[in-house]
Amino acid sequence: MNPWDAFSSAMGNLTAHKLRSSLSMLGMLFGVGAVIAMLAIGAGAERQAMAMIERLGLHNVLIRAKDVKKEELEELRKKSPGVSLRDGEAVSEALPAVELVAPVVKVEPYKVLSAQASAGDAQVVGVSWRQAELFGLKVSEGRYLDRGDERGSAQVCVIGQEVRRELFGYGPAVGGLLKVNDIWFEVVGILSSDGAGGSSLQGVQVGSAARQIQIPVSTALLKFDRDPLSSPVDEVVVRLRKDASPQQAAEVMKRLVDRLHGGAQDFEIVVPEALLEQSRRTQRMFSIVMGCIAGISLLVGGIGIMNIMLASVLERTREIGIRLAVGAKQKDVALQFVSEAAAISLIGGLSGIVLGVLIAKVVALSAGWHTVVTAFSVVLAFGVSLAVGILSGLYPAQRAARLDPIEALRYE
Repeated sequence: MNPWDAFSSAMGNLTAHKLRSSLSMLGMLFGVGAVIAMLAIGAGAERQAMAMIERLGLHNVLIRAKDVKKEELEELRKKSPGVSLRDGEAVSEALPAVELVAPVVKVEPYKVLSAQASAGDAQVVGVSWRQAELFGLKVSEGRYLDRGDERGSAQVCVIGQEVRRELFGYGPAVGGLLKVNDIWFEVVGILSSDGAGGSSLQGVQVGSAARQIQIPVSTALLKFDRDPLSSPVDEVVVRLRKDASPQQAAEVMKRLVDRLHGGAQDFEIVVPEALLEQSRRTQRMFSIVMGCIAGISLLVGGIGIMNIMLASVLERTREIGIRLAVGAKQKDVALQFVSEAAAISLIGGLSGIVLGVLIAKVVALSAGWHTVVTAFSVVLAFGVSLAVGILSGLYPAQRAARLDPIEALRYE
């Protein structure tokens, strides 16, 4: 008996017992589906984390004002004015690896209006004219802020795609006017979509440019009032040379800024490279745990196949005896039962691939999570299921092949 004949015979036997065969396939179906779905969620989370890190800048280090309670802030302000332009200047002078420093100022509270509508939840931020270079921002229309805008504290702005739709619809926006509190700004550019909404990574908020109104940082500092207890600036972005270690530079920055602030813990150092590594470790742990859980499903499915095959050997003892009596070899009998186990795992595995892809799609649509079904996850899950199925069929196959033909023919 060649393998193809054995497989055809196995499919015939499985078709003759549809319910039993279907139930034995369920373990493989759910196991493969779980592996693919879990790995898809993990891969999607890792890709989303990578996208957010790229938005923060892999070679950037951020000095951010820490969010503390008002009572604590009053005590901290006795020692330190908070994150300021002085911090950026000191870091630039102390570290040769620094390429550029750019402050970020959030305008709060605010109210944004245009002649047509309002955008109450848009984020108004004062940024350096080099912000686009720092974070890879691009404009789809008009231009970005330039050095002259910052030097002259110009009342100009660039806006994200969502803000543009809310304030100006789908009509022309470049050259239009919008009002932030009592100050009018001319729109000089529209930011390209960054493909991601605002989110957080390891507890660090990562804003979306789609909902931002960016104005020159000098304009934000000069023309908008700030809470006296707030830091002069909310964030200082430090870009390092590519050959520099962000984590080592961050340690030096922390000690330097700590001295400037008199030991007041009113700031935090954010290293995107470290966040990426931490996120990857978390995702690896998630994938391992979920993979083990899904692997247990495959193991249970394999045990189910072994039980079914053992029952099939017992049920078909006389048939096996007849086959052996008329000249069938032991390896032919063994091949037939291994083929049945392989067929069960094959069909269950293929069905599991479909189930896993569907689960990943449903999770992406219902929960809003980004999922990525990779070829590796499909091959891994299907390969393991097929291997488990074949291994589960080996013992029943050997037991069937070693039956004594005379005793098998006497079996009732």
